[in-house]
Amino acid sequence: MKASKTVSTRSVTTKLITTASVGALLLGMASVAQADNWRYAHEEYEGDVQDVFAYAFKEYIEENSDNTVQVYRFGELGESDDIMEQTQNGILQFVNQSPGFTGALIPEAQIFFIPYLLPTDEETVLTFFDESKAINEMFPELYAEQGLELLKMYPEGEMVITTNEPISSPEDMDNKKIRTMTNPLLSETYDAFGATPTPLPWGEVYGGLQTGILDGQENPIFWIESGGLYEVSPHLTFTGHGWFTTAMMANQDFYAGLSEEDQALVQEASQAAYDQTIEHIKGLADEALEKIQAASDEVTVTRLNEEQIQAFRERAPQVEEAFLEMTGEGGQALLDQFKADLETVTNE
Repeated sequence: MKASKTVSTRSVTTKLITTASVGALLLGMASVAQADNWRYAHEEYEGDVQDVFAYAFKEYIEENSDNTVQVYRFGELGESDDIMEQTQNGILQFVNQSPGFTGALIPEAQIFFIPYLLPTDEETVLTFFDESKAINEMFPELYAEQGLELLKMYPEGEMVITTNEPISSPEDMDNKKIRTMTNPLLSETYDAFGATPTPLPWGEVYGGLQTGILDGQENPIFWIESGGLYEVSPHLTFTGHGWFTTAMMANQDFYAGLSEEDQALVQEASQAAYDQTIEHIKGLADEALEKIQAASDEVTVTRLNEEQIQAFRERAPQVEEAFLEMTGEGGQALLDQFKADLETVTNE
């Protein structure tokens, strides 16, 4: 679904929609247990990766039980912070939110914004998420401390920077206003890269690029295509600095109150959705780039060579240092395990 011409409209109406939608949810909460109608919100549009995951989860639940799942896409219940609040309050049973937003709640989740920590090779990244102790053992404990049952953490795609003119070096980023999620470490990354990090809600990004409030932004290529961002930010740069990662979780009280049978069902559905989503993202970036290039003659694509990447990579240590300052000993332990896991999958 194209967001390009409607994003700014969504941003104006989101609060009205949110008020009405949440009111409807509250009216129905008393019957949640009896109806077994579970509510699940995510951050993306129809057909995007989180939407694929959500509907695969819904399909598995409904095919293997009498329970139903109502999926809410971006804007239907507000922005990312809204749906997280609703999940923590028990209005929603499930939520899919990226660590870019969860980082304010769980500082350690910002680890994914340390540039050049993850490799660019898709197969290696997917193996890492499957096998990582940091992902599959340490993160669930961190989420549990915030009343959240972490069910799956998964990658969506390599991050690509789009700007109003081509870039190939940190010097080209000088003073460019790059949109970031409301995430302190991501702001630190773009500050290290020489840019001016500019936090802005997703619903305002297209308009911000169109009017010059922003000079650029970063996202996986499929989201740049589905959101039409290339129309107002046509110069794409593959810097190899990271992957967009997201997490699907449940309200912990809700999950704890499920029968053993339903807990097993939720786990199985999460795994089935994960498997289907991982297959979906294979080759997705190439397909999205082809669509972008077919749709616009103004688009340029810059893939940095190793020497150019090194100029950006040299600025990464200050971001890692900032991460450790924010997270202390717990962050150090997570980072050490993260690196050990990466070393293991790289050497397999």
